[in-house]
Amino acid sequence: MSTGKSKVDVKNQRYAENWLPIKSILNGCIQTEDGMQVTGVKVQPKNIFIMDYDTQKNVIYNLRNLYNTLDYEFWIIVSGRPVDIHVYLSSLQLMYNNVTTPVMKKLVMQDINKANLFMSKEVGVVDTEYFVLFKERRPEIIQKKIQNLVSGFATCGLTAKQTSNDDLRVLIEGFLNDNNRTEFGTVITE
Repeated sequence: MSTGKSKVDVKNQRYAENWLPIKSILNGCIQTEDGMQVTGVKVQPKNIFIMDYDTQKNVIYNLRNLYNTLDYEFWIIVSGRPVDIHVYLSSLQLMYNNVTTPVMKKLVMQDINKANLFMSKEVGVVDTEYFVLFKERRPEIIQKKIQNLVSGFATCGLTAKQTSNDDLRVLIEGFLNDNNRTEFGTVITE
């Protein structure tokens, strides 16, 4: 008995991923078909605008010096990752139920209302992530560049660590699927 819908042949679908020269993602690196590896560091965000003016100037000065010392091609990528705050909302609700003073109840309710406002927006709640990526063929050079980036960002008062496999997958998925997590490829049309 036919339902009238034709089956989609997933094997013959043309996905954007098939056009990319990605062989695999391994050890915090995107392995490309030509033997290059794309990797880098993820920098923990820090709001410098809540610091005093001299500290702000110092961070910006140190960042400028760091970027000027990089003698290779690199990419600065800012990526928004959707965040589910339902667990946070549940904990706020529990806190509200256990608070006894009216002032604390009011403060917790303000947080609950703000979280609900964020969730009602079309954009939703997004965690901003910062990456500095580069490409290199030799593993020993990769490690040296990563160490230099981590220590350079530390000089700026920022924490950085090598990208993980998950970081790189999320970045690629974000570019291909508009930050929507999927279990399938990005279908392209002609």
